[in-house]
Amino acid sequence: MDVELNVTLLTLGGFAELHKYRYLYFVVIFTLYILILCFNSIIVYLIWTCKNLHEPMYIFIAALLINSVLYSMIIYPKLLSDVLSEKQTISYPLCLFQGFSYYTSAVSEFLLLAAMAYDRYVSICKPLQYPVIMNRITIYVCVILAWLIPAFEIAVSFVLYSNVKLCSFTLTAIFCNNSFYRLQCVPSVVISIYGVVMLINMTFLPMLFILFSYIRILRISYSCCRETRRKALKTCLPHLLVLINFSCFFFFDIIIVRLESDLSNTSILFHPLLNPIIYGLKMNEIFRHIKSLLCQV
Repeated sequence: MDVELNVTLLTLGGFAELHKYRYLYFVVIFTLYILILCFNSIIVYLIWTCKNLHEPMYIFIAALLINSVLYSMIIYPKLLSDVLSEKQTISYPLCLFQGFSYYTSAVSEFLLLAAMAYDRYVSICKPLQYPVIMNRITIYVCVILAWLIPAFEIAVSFVLYSNVKLCSFTLTAIFCNNSFYRLQCVPSVVISIYGVVMLINMTFLPMLFILFSYIRILRISYSCCRETRRKALKTCLPHLLVLINFSCFFFFDIIIVRLESDLSNTSILFHPLLNPIIYGLKMNEIFRHIKSLLCQV
């Protein structure tokens, strides 16, 4: 009976000196979680209620910030519970579900940023066709597909993981990411190949599309007047900052796992807080509505 229990439970071994700083960790993580929920929710609320923000670009921003909230809800509640627990354990099926949810949310961010890049490309490079191309149906289809496509592709990967035999039961992480790749008795060739294909398909291709779109925008805008260049740079800069920010965190997390490093990537926890800060400060319309809301309070 004990052997079966040990097989189904995994230990999260990425916590450093938890017994000494347990309550400090809890306060910091809980504060971050509340800030993430509040900052993201405020901007989503403003986009929902302010009619002049009912434009494709702001709808995509709202979808991205909702994704940030979901992303944090996948990680933070379990993390807070683990910090206060004597043992940091999780069942293998629940670990797979957390990993599935985490990577679905992460890949959705890349696809949403790709949709936003296309929106900016059409707006700046094809302004006369913009209302026709970026209509409500197009926007909703892009948002829905940005969540459904990753969910389907990543579900296949985790179905494969559910059938592997485990020989190790300790994850060198604070939550379930791809580090359970190292728990297998014999590394699966099928899982490895599918993982590489999925990484190229779900991250590198959207990133190439995003870079191509912004390069086209820069080329076209620099052939126009200074005001057009300034406006193009002003609207594209926040999206590029979010892309750079998330890409660094996401690929650093993957590198740590693949190099079999014992370093726990806690920096990924801060990412959902940075998105609303970037958009709140860099998007003039959103910033203006935030100031108006604060003045009312």
